[in-house]
Amino acid sequence: MLLLRRCSLFVRFTGVSSTVLSKCRFYCRNVGNKLRICQVLSSQEIGRNIRIQGWVRSVRSQKDVLFLHVNDGSSLQSLQVVASPSLDDRHLTYGSAVEISGNLIKSPHKKQSVELQADNIRVVGPCDPVVFPFKIKERHPLEYIRQFPHLRCRTNSFGSLLRIRSEATAAIQSFFKENGFVQIQTPVITSNDCEGAGELFQVESATREKQQADEKSHFFSVPAFLTVSGQLHLEVMAGAFSNVYTFGPTFRAENSQSRRHLAEFYMVEAEISFTESLEDLMKVMENLFKTSTECVLAQCSEDIDLFHKYVSPGHKDRLNCMLQNEFKVISYTEAIDVLKQSSQTFNFKPEWGCDLQTEHEKYLVQHCGNIPLFVINYPYDLKPFYARDNEDGPQHTAAAVDLLVPGVGELCGGTLREERLHLLQSRLDRAGMTDTYQWYLELRQFGSTPHGGFGMGFERYLQCILGVDNIKDVIPFPRFSHSCLL
Repeated sequence: MLLLRRCSLFVRFTGVSSTVLSKCRFYCRNVGNKLRICQVLSSQEIGRNIRIQGWVRSVRSQKDVLFLHVNDGSSLQSLQVVASPSLDDRHLTYGSAVEISGNLIKSPHKKQSVELQADNIRVVGPCDPVVFPFKIKERHPLEYIRQFPHLRCRTNSFGSLLRIRSEATAAIQSFFKENGFVQIQTPVITSNDCEGAGELFQVESATREKQQADEKSHFFSVPAFLTVSGQLHLEVMAGAFSNVYTFGPTFRAENSQSRRHLAEFYMVEAEISFTESLEDLMKVMENLFKTSTECVLAQCSEDIDLFHKYVSPGHKDRLNCMLQNEFKVISYTEAIDVLKQSSQTFNFKPEWGCDLQTEHEKYLVQHCGNIPLFVINYPYDLKPFYARDNEDGPQHTAAAVDLLVPGVGELCGGTLREERLHLLQSRLDRAGMTDTYQWYLELRQFGSTPHGGFGMGFERYLQCILGVDNIKDVIPFPRFSHSCLL
């Protein structure tokens, strides 16, 4: 009504055609009363005339009344609609898209406080329930849902996942904003391979002839790749901003057919200037995890509960344990000692100087009471050229840290960056990369500061809080699915 009154005043004082006012009235009556189902479920405006749009989750036709449950993706809970049998339609089936208008009334049922008394039902898009792969009142396992990547967003479990992803994204962005970080959009296509970060996808024009596929005919004049990390770009920005972060897609040309790996995933990366302490990085990692998770639990409690009840029973208690305890810290050397003293047989024998495998990481977390664990000071030769040299002995280590979490293993990885020009120059010389990273050396020549940073895999974070075993069950679209090339 307020909008309609303002439209009337606008027409009166500006002399605009009355056609404009008619359009305003149409909007207020036909669009202004449209509500999302999550808004309807929390509404207390009994008697209000409203309109909803969504998909039918159940249909039950009786002699005197027609019952529907309609969901539009805004919440896990559906809205019950009651209607006269005269409004029934042969196309009104499970999965069909509908638009319904009517009055909001108080519901006699305990599960929801309101329901919609329909006076008009329009089937916007029919759905054949016989052919539709998801059946009413059946709880389909994730293995079955995975066969239909183009339709799986219609299920409760995947709808919940997507709302959780959305809220987790917002929570992470909010954490960095509230802590004074500046967001940087780092390139997706880059000539930088962030040495040691992973195998690369090379980018070339699809129109280039195969016989011209030589180094002299690169589309970008130099070899270009899909990014494996935004870290080096963030380090550039850390020369002008004390706290920066990026949150975007990254790509690894590795075998992604396992339950742990993806060719494309999202990465949260942060860079912090004026720090000489791994403790500073660990504090940000722990606060990021706890603050974001608490926000997601508060905003998506029903969706989280669905996973904890049906997908990963018992995970709720494990997650609460992670949130209520301070994360533990051990050195890499201590971790190797723990593994060597274990009675468990590992596929990969733990030795000082070897990288920790997933089986090692999971064991270490269990050994520490299923509380997230920081492992610090890795062997110097295991880490990339930019990791800060601890200059220790007899076992030479770098100032590096990994955050290990229950059920997943490594969630975050970071290092202090080598800010001492002579040490950085020496390591690049030994690796034969000085020419390639001359620009990186120049960052240490002009107002360089001690700094460090870390990255967190977003999908692994979702696995951790939901208790999902297969990483492909927490992404919106599987890549190159056998049944649907998306």
